[in-house]
Amino acid sequence: MNPIAYAARVVARIQPAASLAATPRSEPRRPSSLRVGALSGCTTVQQQKFVAKSAISVVDGGDAFVGVKQNTRPIIVIDNYDSFTYNLCQYLGEVGANFEVYRNDEITVEEIKKISPRGILISPGPGISLQTVTELGPSIPLFGVFMGLQCIGEAFGGKVVRSPYGVVHGKGSLVHYDEKLDGTLFSGLPNPFQAGRYHSLVIEKDSFPHDGLIMAARHRKYRHIQGVQFHPESIITTEGRLMVKNFIKIIEGYEALNGIP
Repeated sequence: MNPIAYAARVVARIQPAASLAATPRSEPRRPSSLRVGALSGCTTVQQQKFVAKSAISVVDGGDAFVGVKQNTRPIIVIDNYDSFTYNLCQYLGEVGANFEVYRNDEITVEEIKKISPRGILISPGPGISLQTVTELGPSIPLFGVFMGLQCIGEAFGGKVVRSPYGVVHGKGSLVHYDEKLDGTLFSGLPNPFQAGRYHSLVIEKDSFPHDGLIMAARHRKYRHIQGVQFHPESIITTEGRLMVKNFIKIIEGYEALNGIP
């Protein structure tokens, strides 16, 4: 398989953004396991058989976006023991999604299949099995965040490497994307938009643009598999809530295309 089996076009030039003014809302502290070089979320978990379970939260309703339909089948959020996970859950609740949260070491892929979720959101943090992406991704819409994107890349033949531009932690960058592509996480977003970055690793490209890195990707065949390198749930990211809404729209489009009630 081509090492770049996903559409790098979906994203990619990044430029430094102006510093944000001080805000009373602080960012969750990053766990020490996400230090430079930590790749347990993608390369060292191939033997891991689990993907999530204990802490469960179901939200239905909330201040939903107009046009987001309700569905009793849940979206599963895989909690990789990362403090940002529940910021993503808050966004799901705000857009009116029904979801369940599972820790990454207490449920098997087979158990997820029995739940028959509408979609899967892989949260930041280490610990998600590549088995989840390879077995469930082709038939279930999947949104990978941070290491979730890196796992998608590796699952489909890509390689995760250290960023040639070094470590970033809490940096705001401008992300540019291809507006000609439809059905993406960025539909309706400004171009460029500001994103909050906390990473030292990226998906490798054959050649890097002069001033850019891969900040998101979509599978060429399974277009419902998408992910972002940055943190949509960060206070630095200006349009994260809309990205989560777009993931719901991607799920609805997949269901309509495949006759799934």
